[in-house]
Amino acid sequence: MHDKAVPAAPAGGGLPLRPVPHHPARPARPKFTDFLNGIPREAELVVTNFVQMDPGDGVPGSQPTTAYLSYDDKNIYVGWVCKDDPAKIRARVAKRKAILMDDRVTINIDTFHDHRRSYFFDVNPYAIQMDGITTDGLGDDFSFETLWYSEAKIVSDGYVVFQAIPFKSMRFPDTPKQTWGLALGRFIQRNNESVWWPHISRKRLPSWVAQLGDLDGLENISPGRNFQLIPYGLASAGRILEGPAYQTQREFRGGLDAKTVINDSLTLDLTVNPDFSQVESDEPQVTVNKRFEVFFPERRPFFMENAQFFTTPEQIFHSRRIVDPTYGVRLTGKINRWAIGVLTTDDRAPKDRAYDSVLSLQREFLKDSHVRLMATDREQPEGYNRVASLDTRIRLNRTWFLTAQAIHSDSKTGQGNALAGALTYMDRHWQFSSKYTDRSAGFRSDMGFIPRVDIRELKDLVSYRWRPNRRGIVSWGPQVLLSRNWNHAGTVQDWSVEPAFQIELPRMTTLMFGHVQTFELYRGLGFRTSHNFMTATSEWLKWLAFNSLVSSGENVNYYPATGVLPFTSKALDAQMGVTLRPTPRMRLDEAYLYSRLDGVFQNHIARSKMNYQFTREFSLRLIVDYNGVRPNLNLIQMAQQRRVAADVLFTWLLHPGTALYVGYSDIHEGQQWAPVVSTGRQAFAKLSYLFRF
Repeated sequence: MHDKAVPAAPAGGGLPLRPVPHHPARPARPKFTDFLNGIPREAELVVTNFVQMDPGDGVPGSQPTTAYLSYDDKNIYVGWVCKDDPAKIRARVAKRKAILMDDRVTINIDTFHDHRRSYFFDVNPYAIQMDGITTDGLGDDFSFETLWYSEAKIVSDGYVVFQAIPFKSMRFPDTPKQTWGLALGRFIQRNNESVWWPHISRKRLPSWVAQLGDLDGLENISPGRNFQLIPYGLASAGRILEGPAYQTQREFRGGLDAKTVINDSLTLDLTVNPDFSQVESDEPQVTVNKRFEVFFPERRPFFMENAQFFTTPEQIFHSRRIVDPTYGVRLTGKINRWAIGVLTTDDRAPKDRAYDSVLSLQREFLKDSHVRLMATDREQPEGYNRVASLDTRIRLNRTWFLTAQAIHSDSKTGQGNALAGALTYMDRHWQFSSKYTDRSAGFRSDMGFIPRVDIRELKDLVSYRWRPNRRGIVSWGPQVLLSRNWNHAGTVQDWSVEPAFQIELPRMTTLMFGHVQTFELYRGLGFRTSHNFMTATSEWLKWLAFNSLVSSGENVNYYPATGVLPFTSKALDAQMGVTLRPTPRMRLDEAYLYSRLDGVFQNHIARSKMNYQFTREFSLRLIVDYNGVRPNLNLIQMAQQRRVAADVLFTWLLHPGTALYVGYSDIHEGQQWAPVVSTGRQAFAKLSYLFRF
């Protein structure tokens, strides 16, 4: 076993990390086999006193966990020895980042020690990686990706993991001595269990990063020369139906992403002719008969690092508004207590090219509080839209937080203002939030995601959870969501009352039942509706997961046919997803979405998806999508549709930045009773490679 002289971690406070000594007899750098075989070492700091955050706050973990930390001039190392019954371990050979529901270990590092923002690096027992950034008040951002190394193996009494995280992959202050925030954690999914050093308590949420312990002893470290280039090449050929005839399309495209780090903490990103296409497709959503725009998240690499620097309570910047740029420049990072974000790019997608710029300047103060100035500008020949915002998040005490934002917009068509404020409270049992939003009729944010203006809306949420900490039930309790909305003339536009009851069971099983009463003013007409709903999610069996939502009641026909007024009808909305894992390398996903307004329309959406992971790097993905809309054209303005799309993708992903994608897609479309015909076929290959200096 490990050397008895190795220092043990205290229950709280700082961890005195020591550099790896240089032994002439053996390499200083720790290796995976050291922890796999129990070879004694001298440099590691040992952490064993892990305690639960869930399900028992402060209770010792159900399984023994030991972490060994050390560092040299290039990397920080963590070796993990996790005791468990191998037959009960839940993990798979999956694509990168697809391990959220797996047993895994994690290291969270607050490199600026600002108690606000931390990197996380997770690994499952098959060495599959997941990384991202956690920001208090905003949650987890999984879009961040960087280069680091992991090894893992399931053994007779559990599993062993080794992580090597290069300093070059993180940003931190340029000082001789460093103190970082640190949390080490392990997830045991069959028990709904997470254990941590130090003790991360639900009694102090939503502060997460603020609860990290201290990691001391890091001296004379630097990312060093940190410059990277990612050139890419894309070739595609397709046959597209345009009018009565098919057109052959071929494209050969290349571009370059470049990144350099300035003074260890600022990141400059440059892109020329970037490929902003998405290899990963959006998850299916129902979009028919929706009064407001449906949100789709960002997936494109250029916007990933430090994306939360541009995130505000009212989302005045949504990067998917930038569709097809020629170039892009981003500068993000921290200098002392200042956080900086600058972005400028053009966009070839509009009829007349748009030029977009974003500026974010944030000042941190007190503990876990900040104030930020942010501005966006979209310039086009036919007009402009400029938005300026001032927002703040203030920690009032351990569990109360206040957020507020004031915004002004200026466009060729006029000016407008918006205000937003929220008061939140969260502990182990209670959750409360009250949010007020005010947007004038003339407010515009062309680069943001603002689906509705001319509102004065108040939303309140109150919930309580009993946590009996016994085998049968993890938590249970009621909640109620209230919403009221007036326009600036004082007219009530809508209100809703939504009581619900939730039960959380072991093995990631959650049930919720609820009832909704609503009023809505639409085109000058008032509509009262109600519906009942039920949701269920579970991974009771390690090879089977499912989720479902059923909602039954009334809904409004928002797009009536010419000469028909909006009206309500009985409605049914249902969603179901099933995931099968017949082997650790294969994942089968079946999704079905159904939406119906009686006598008006039916919408069926189905997706079958298979992913086979040959190795950590090689995978094959097959997707078949169906979307069918059957409207009553006498009652609703909606196109008939039947659409079948098949998608095949082969991926070789060595690490973020170095990847080869080879794919083929085939789309068939048709009207309600007419046969479907091929409207588009495409084959493509895309290669990118990371050069890191």
